[in-house]
Amino acid sequence: MKSPAQIAMQLARQWRNADLRERRLLQGGEEWPIEQSIGFPDSAEFAGMTPRLRQHIADWRAVSEGGPGRVQWAQRKYRAGAAPVDLPVKWLLDKPSDWLAAAQDAEMQKQYAFLRETLAQIDPCLHRLVVRRTALTQGLSPQELILATRVAMLLTPGCAEGRPLRALALAGNDSKFIERHETLLKALLDERFDGEATRQGLHAFLGALHATEHWLLVVPLAQGLLPFPRLRLAASDLIHTALPATHILVIENEQALHMLPSKVADTIAILGAGLNLEWLAAPWLRDRQVSYWGDLDTWGLYMLGRARSCVPGLRAIMMDDLTFDAHAPQAVPEIVHAPICQRACWILKRRFSSASRRASAAALSKSS
Repeated sequence: MKSPAQIAMQLARQWRNADLRERRLLQGGEEWPIEQSIGFPDSAEFAGMTPRLRQHIADWRAVSEGGPGRVQWAQRKYRAGAAPVDLPVKWLLDKPSDWLAAAQDAEMQKQYAFLRETLAQIDPCLHRLVVRRTALTQGLSPQELILATRVAMLLTPGCAEGRPLRALALAGNDSKFIERHETLLKALLDERFDGEATRQGLHAFLGALHATEHWLLVVPLAQGLLPFPRLRLAASDLIHTALPATHILVIENEQALHMLPSKVADTIAILGAGLNLEWLAAPWLRDRQVSYWGDLDTWGLYMLGRARSCVPGLRAIMMDDLTFDAHAPQAVPEIVHAPICQRACWILKRRFSSASRRASAAALSKSS
């Protein structure tokens, strides 16, 4: 059998469970009431009507009469007793304030008060992140979090257009606000854009000038073009400095490095550009044959479009119907689309659906 104090400790631990916290605060009636089992005394404790048992019953009588929540009682018959005895069975907590009062945990009360003040002024699409990741908001005032979420709702891929982060004044924020709260803003943008801000880096995602530059991985695919097998160059350096190859292969992600062929004549690959593509407007690239290889999703197509705005004759590599059809059975849903036109999203969905149907038909044909 458990005392109110013992169950209070359990309730405080439950608050620290992000899954439980999210369900109970955001999913409403489905999770309430919280039912905490109290348990029964064993036969030995009952037979002696020990002081511990008397105190146990008195403690739960006090909760039953004064709250928080409700105590469910049940009659239980023991051999040592002449008649059934009323004993506390469950503690029922009907709402978040009951949970808070029952747990009697100072940190929990502080975090709950913070959430109660801020959530009403935050876009619902960000509620889940704010409720789950309380460490992100530790040390912030409610006003700072509310401002950060408003800024995050106004930021979009490439919106900086080559300007530094300090030049982005969107919701009354000061010039250093985005830099001070970069980790929080990146997490908020990840929630909106399916992790793209972290995957690309905040500066590249927003298309902002990085104070310490955006570094690109440069890899020659033929011997004799560069003195090193790989090196890093600042994107701004590529605007003014030509690379000694006729063919330039631009690749969205650095992870593709190990999939490149070791020998391609007169070709240099530039990896990890992400959304930072302004350097493709460099005059020397007009005399080169430029190709682009990115993810075959709306983000990859969005970046391909931005690259083509700098190099109109750019050629896409493995970003066509044949490639999509060949790998459609391994495709996964894209939760958040890049800010491209509706028609592009419609085309991708249609291609995915038709390719999936063909793959299913082929599988059925083989099995029959």
